Amino acid sequence: MRKEYDFSNSIQNPYAKKVKKQISIKIETDTISYFKALAEKVGIPYQNLMNAYLTDCAVNHVEPKLEWS
Repeated sequence: MRKEYDFSNSIQNPYAKKVKKQISIKIETDTISYFKALAEKVGIPYQNLMNAYLTDCAVNHVEPKLEWS
């Protein structure tokens, strides 16, 4: 390895805005089980499936319809 590197001609990462951020969130066990089963059926990791679903909701501006009784 060199002692110093020259980054003056480097370009910015075009995917930098798409970086995922690790968070901690409490999700009901039934919900996790649902996504794990669905993920196994579709063939992708359940966390990726949950992320894809939430991303789709955000892109389409889906608002929850909560009814308290």
